[in-house]
Amino acid sequence: MFPINDDAPRTIGRPFINYGLIAVNVIIFIYEAIVTSYFSNSFAQFSLFSNYGAVPNLILSGQNLGSLFTSMFMHGGIAHLIGNLVFLYVFGDNLEGRFGHYKYLMLYLSWGVVASFTHSIYAVSTGDGNIPAIGASGAISGVLGAYLIFFPHAKIHTIILAFFITTVRIPALAYIPFWFIMQLIFALIGQSGGVAYLAHIGGFLGGVGTAFIWKSFSPPFDGSIPESRINRKSQQYPTLKSDVSDKHVPPEIISGNGFLDVIIQVRGVDMDSNIQAKFDSSTNNLSVKILDLNKTYSVEIPNPDSYAFEVSSVTVINGIVKIRLVRLS
Repeated sequence: MFPINDDAPRTIGRPFINYGLIAVNVIIFIYEAIVTSYFSNSFAQFSLFSNYGAVPNLILSGQNLGSLFTSMFMHGGIAHLIGNLVFLYVFGDNLEGRFGHYKYLMLYLSWGVVASFTHSIYAVSTGDGNIPAIGASGAISGVLGAYLIFFPHAKIHTIILAFFITTVRIPALAYIPFWFIMQLIFALIGQSGGVAYLAHIGGFLGGVGTAFIWKSFSPPFDGSIPESRINRKSQQYPTLKSDVSDKHVPPEIISGNGFLDVIIQVRGVDMDSNIQAKFDSSTNNLSVKILDLNKTYSVEIPNPDSYAFEVSSVTVINGIVKIRLVRLS
């Protein structure tokens, strides 16, 4: 099973930390490929991985601790790289929205460190303490663990490869535990194929624990950011007016090429709700009615260029309504 995307709404603009992590992994892989003549020079490869990979014996003796960080940006081949980065791309952006940009970065790195220590303890106990460990999968396992706690009902669009190729939507509450059980099984069978399954397990448990603590001691997440950054030049921001007693939550507006996505948190809304949305270009006002909840919202959209928009689609995911406005030519 290979994830391609999810339906959990992104509650920030661009997740630049997640994109940055992906870019750094790619850049370092290109450097590895150049230095090792695309991994054909075994001596150069051994030297590179020994210096920058996490060698369990050294880690547990307090030496070369910098490799705890460098190792999580190194990969042993293109399949290793792509496999890890697809998971990071699919699951990481939502966590960046939940934790915030820089906290997400710190947590990502900490999950990688936890994963390396977990693997190191196991490797030393089995006599493999001199084999360097590399790869982002430990940190990304932490991403999966945290995602499971925050977005259990999200649907993961997944490619199934069997006798045929198809795509299905699998709830995170089923997809991620299945993935974790497979890591446990492979770890019990033995870490064959050079895969550090104990690193996956350690990172995953670190992510679950972090998210559980965060969720327990944080105020309820409202699915929004304080201000939308659309149209910085005119410094105009959207406002939300409601005729119901819901907590005032500023909407988020994400600007794309020829469209706007308006994201509003609505308490009690679900995929079966009857929603009507209408945009009035003369007043730049978006009216949103949730008929079965008897709620009406009015969103004032910054539109200094006086573009004409119309409502293209309305979707509901995890208590958040997303209205797409497309620009008319």
